[in-house]
Amino acid sequence: MRFEQWIGLIGLVVSIYILWQIKQVLLLAFAAVVFATVINRLVRLLQRWNIKRSFAIIIAVTTILIFLFGLFALVIPAFIEQTQELAVLLPKGIEQLRDWASGLRNLLPERLLSSWQNLDQMVQNQLQIWVDGLVKNFLSLFSGTLNVALNTLLLIVVTIMLLANPKPYRRIFLLLFPAFYRSRVSEILDESEVNLSGWAIGTLFNMTVITFLSGIGLWLLGVRLPLANALLAGLLTFIPNLGPTLSVVPPAILALIDGPWKTVAVIILYIVIQQVEGTILTPLVMQKQVSLLPAITILSQVAFAAFLGIFGLFLALPILVVAMVWVKKALIEDILNQWQKDNA
Repeated sequence: MRFEQWIGLIGLVVSIYILWQIKQVLLLAFAAVVFATVINRLVRLLQRWNIKRSFAIIIAVTTILIFLFGLFALVIPAFIEQTQELAVLLPKGIEQLRDWASGLRNLLPERLLSSWQNLDQMVQNQLQIWVDGLVKNFLSLFSGTLNVALNTLLLIVVTIMLLANPKPYRRIFLLLFPAFYRSRVSEILDESEVNLSGWAIGTLFNMTVITFLSGIGLWLLGVRLPLANALLAGLLTFIPNLGPTLSVVPPAILALIDGPWKTVAVIILYIVIQQVEGTILTPLVMQKQVSLLPAITILSQVAFAAFLGIFGLFLALPILVVAMVWVKKALIEDILNQWQKDNA
């Protein structure tokens, strides 16, 4: 390669390295873009009523903050109380599970007993390792609270800045592309905004419905801590496929304290709720969402979690929604399809 090409390659490698080092900042910026995009839809709705944009932003942000703080004031104290109770009851549920497993072990033939004992010992060892790790990470969880609070404050500030005057940021982004392609990029950004807003609104609606249905179902079944488990189910709905599976574990263990039949009832309840969410809610409220194939969704979540941590896991779907629009418009329609026509 020529000297100029070597310089370009070195510059590309250095740029990728710098971007990787500031990946958390980039994720935070993308999260701010997501929030700003969703809130901007509400701002535009208010502007239709002849309200100035500055006042519309103040009304929208204030309304959302009051709603969130009011929700936290009502829910967080009860959630903390029930979570503390969960920490006390969870070992009892695990002990009940061991007793139930011991009773089942007595019914096994002698030739299977040794294999069962090895499996039981392995499960107990893994469970003990998990409990020890949870205790060790408990302090680190509190030590990271300040970092989370600062990131949340920064996220709010950047979101408000993007809302206040989004056009300069959009113009700067468009300057990264050749002049002949900037109008097309603007169209892609508009479609990305529509799809991202549709996904976010639909997800929030699904989370609310799942929380309500889970809380009512757990309360009717008499499962302990219905509020904490319902909120957990609603929050984990944000992570499709993986979230619903994880959310059933705590209430199932708590139900085991009262008997195996209640655990089965809880599992059936969650399966029914997820079927309602998958077959009715999602097709109804996600009509504007980019069609995401289940396998691609799961693989993207695993990949983002592996490379970017828990923050990447939560942002996997919005990133995928935007990426699907860019792949469809920029790569397939503007490059691959045109290439096919030129070679035909």
